[in-house]
Amino acid sequence: MLTKQEIIAEAMRLGFNDIGFTGAEPFTSQKEYLLNHQDEYGWTEAAGFSLLAGTDPKHFLPQAKSIIVLLTSYFDEAFPSAMERHFGRCYLDDDRVTKDGLALKVKALRQFLRANGVDSKVPPNMPHRLSAARAGLGTFGKNCVFYARRVARSSSFVFPIAIVVDKEYPPDEPTIAIGCPDWCRNACVAACPTRALKGDGEIDPRRCISFLTYYGEGLTPLQLREPMGMYVYGCDRCQNVCPRNNPWMTEEKKPNARVAVKAANFDLAHLLHMDKPYFGKNIWPHMFYMSADDLWRWKMNAARAMGNSLNPAYVSDLGRAFKENSDDRVQSMIAWALGRISGTEAKAALAQILQGTSDMVKEEIEQAIETSGNGILGR
Repeated sequence: MLTKQEIIAEAMRLGFNDIGFTGAEPFTSQKEYLLNHQDEYGWTEAAGFSLLAGTDPKHFLPQAKSIIVLLTSYFDEAFPSAMERHFGRCYLDDDRVTKDGLALKVKALRQFLRANGVDSKVPPNMPHRLSAARAGLGTFGKNCVFYARRVARSSSFVFPIAIVVDKEYPPDEPTIAIGCPDWCRNACVAACPTRALKGDGEIDPRRCISFLTYYGEGLTPLQLREPMGMYVYGCDRCQNVCPRNNPWMTEEKKPNARVAVKAANFDLAHLLHMDKPYFGKNIWPHMFYMSADDLWRWKMNAARAMGNSLNPAYVSDLGRAFKENSDDRVQSMIAWALGRISGTEAKAALAQILQGTSDMVKEEIEQAIETSGNGILGR
């Protein structure tokens, strides 16, 4: 039978950063946690992404004996600042649709396993981070993110990939713990602008900026718009302020050419004005949590980011987009963004779009006019 050392050697040859092994026992504590926190996590069932089913490896491979966990760093190269400003780093070179990067390495390792008589599955809804900790690859942060133990300067900029196999291998020593230094005064919890982080490694995912950008229902609530800042898809706020990440974040890195090539496609103005063909060609293959039916959400997020930039250069695009879109959610956010930017041009644009709108949008416009003229933001 294929040995553990042979699998490790092949994983390293393929370019994975680290590898660990654990048993295929059910994740009982994870299941109990999910059952006790259905208010926060019940939405995953409705979204067709059953976290509860993912707590039992045998649900995916009845003959499961072990879990091989691979670790890869997604921040080995520098990303354009214009992209980091609006998108979580883990999505910037994501090939889960294009399958032309990390997916090829995972496929090659599974082919190696299969050629040597080992069957495998890679369940997307299994607890990959907990699998990694159970396999001794790292610990958790108070921000609920996984931190590597041996690679990427022990930072959180890593992807764990859990592969369930039908052969038994000696498990590694678990490292299930919060590994934050005692002297850190909850920097991540204090920095979370939407108060999603509760401390002690707990989170309300429904308040997380990442969740809100691609799963939030309807028009973003007024009280969350400004705290969500410039992010359009995803968020790295809690990772950016984490002292455990400083060594890796300050490491000199060469530019990521793959991301640089597509950066211009993700300009805020392009997102605000895009149609379905543009989205299908340039956006969805790289950031796929929202479908073409969710263009309104992309545009709403882009408008919010424009508003939070306080940049009058966006007034023209916002005014044009208001006329292009009939969706109340997009129009409402455009009105809010113009009010947030304020200034003479923004006020004029608000006055121009006031007529002929729905009650919902009219209320947003009137509130935006009041905000832009109250002297707080006016210039």
